[in-house]
Amino acid sequence: MLLGPALWNGYPLLQWDTGGYLARWYEGYLVPSRSTTFGLYLHFGETTAFWINLGFQALATLWVLQLALRVLGMGQPMRLLAISLALAVTTSLPWLVSILLTDIFAGLSVFTLYILVVHGKRTSTAEKCLLFALTAFAASTHSATLAVLLGLCCVGWMAHPFLRSRLPVAGLAQASLSLVAGAVALLAANFALSGQVAWTPGGYGVAFGRMLQDGIVKRYLNDHCPQEKLKLCPYRNQLPVTADQFLWGHGLFNMLGRFKGLNDEMSHIVLRSLAEYPAMQAKAALTGTARQLTLAGTGEGTDGWLGHTYGIIERYIPEQLKPMRAAQQQRWHFDFTAINTLHVPVALSSMLLAAILFGHGLWRRQLDDITLLAGTVSFAVLGNAFICAVISGPHDRYGARMAWLATAVVLIAAYRRFTGEEPPREPSLPS
Repeated sequence: MLLGPALWNGYPLLQWDTGGYLARWYEGYLVPSRSTTFGLYLHFGETTAFWINLGFQALATLWVLQLALRVLGMGQPMRLLAISLALAVTTSLPWLVSILLTDIFAGLSVFTLYILVVHGKRTSTAEKCLLFALTAFAASTHSATLAVLLGLCCVGWMAHPFLRSRLPVAGLAQASLSLVAGAVALLAANFALSGQVAWTPGGYGVAFGRMLQDGIVKRYLNDHCPQEKLKLCPYRNQLPVTADQFLWGHGLFNMLGRFKGLNDEMSHIVLRSLAEYPAMQAKAALTGTARQLTLAGTGEGTDGWLGHTYGIIERYIPEQLKPMRAAQQQRWHFDFTAINTLHVPVALSSMLLAAILFGHGLWRRQLDDITLLAGTVSFAVLGNAFICAVISGPHDRYGARMAWLATAVVLIAAYRRFTGEEPPREPSLPS
């Protein structure tokens, strides 16, 4: 079920960003927002036309779902089948599993972190090691994923004095160390491929794009061009409207040298703008976060011309050209309009219901397993919305990679509610 889209397509699904990850093994240098760790992971599956990667993603998803249900006392196979089927039909989950992109690990790592922290005593040593490894790998695949997981760990440490029995130090320590391991793995992969001990570049460039889209860059250039000699000053009235048009189009950004030619200037403008226009930045961040919370459509970036990814495959993996070109996706057979008439309402209502479940548990000052899971997912959804909106701007893709978690929480809670099964009661929260 989880591989249904890829099986129908006849080839793993591709996205515009996929090419940048595929090229990391071959090009030997770092590029913005493209994790070398994930690039190595994709390279491992090249000889199988990447089906081994999709198989791993599907098995990892089923294992995490099964383990989550088991520690919640719902480990029966038919319950796993029913919930998996519901997620496959009503959410973007099978599309995330079927694509060569980091997004599936963003959601899975929220569940693995929750199990490590809250239910460590209900897992074996081998399961803890696998949870640790999967969380570390997920953290290394994308800076936004690492930031969301770091935020969850910080919330856990802050809540620990009030919930010592529910958030044990051992679990929090294991979760925190998994993020350290992920960061070390990324630095090691960067050094192995490029010879540089450096983080994946591009943070300032992507943030610059978001500020350009919000009008902050234009304001800065208008205020400072008379005093500062910036490359962008002569073109301040010709800037594209959106970040995507500026960063990934073929116009001004290319002409001025892309990231290599503009990185210092973009970082300068980003840092100065943060200091000089705090109210404007705060308004843009809040507006972007609110907007991101309403975006969760399936399929963004998969139903158009993927010229960069096609070019990378043709240049470095020519044996994949024939099956890739024969796929449904490359014959323009993808249209998510009908799918999203179901997926978007389910995603938005699930995120709201998960937040309500968490709020209800806090109101009763009684935290059971479902309330803690709903809280973990709600914080993850909110943190993901804030980080993605502030750094790169709102996109459906960023919402869809987390929304299925909320649907899973709602399904688990609904199953318990309508079957009459109640979780063990936990000590009341302090007043």
